[in-house]
Amino acid sequence: MDLQYIRKCIKIVNDAQIAELEIEEDGKRLRITRNFAPDASGMSAGLSAMQQMHALAVPSTPPVAPATPEAPVAAAAESSTRHEVRSPIVGTFYRSSSPDADPFVQVGDTVSNGQVLCIIEAMKIMNEIESDASGRVVKILVDDGKPVEYNQPLFLVEPA
Repeated sequence: MDLQYIRKCIKIVNDAQIAELEIEEDGKRLRITRNFAPDASGMSAGLSAMQQMHALAVPSTPPVAPATPEAPVAAAAESSTRHEVRSPIVGTFYRSSSPDADPFVQVGDTVSNGQVLCIIEAMKIMNEIESDASGRVVKILVDDGKPVEYNQPLFLVEPA
């Protein structure tokens, strides 16, 4: 089984919110499982420890800071013009293919749809994460070597 096939299977499990997927072909077996049963605290065991800590630590209604009249307009305009490239998997974020290699992209670089932006290591497998938009990288949202969650924003890209 090739890496793309395994990635598609993992995406199916995540997107469909199914508990288990098992495939066997040509003598090779792939089994992907998730646990969604709530534990004693009522939290889903399918959530990562980081998500559980975040859910317990973040108040349900965050405090609102007073803003100048221009701030909401500027923030809305900025967020509407920028595209977030999100993590398709849980793992460790790397900006380059090896510690001594140059990063795949820097802030200010122009990227095209399908261009490799980073690597996310999951279960000792290095997954190349490609851009799903063309434009200019305006912000890298994760530090090299840090863990990332499923669907976490990784890059902000200003469409070309």
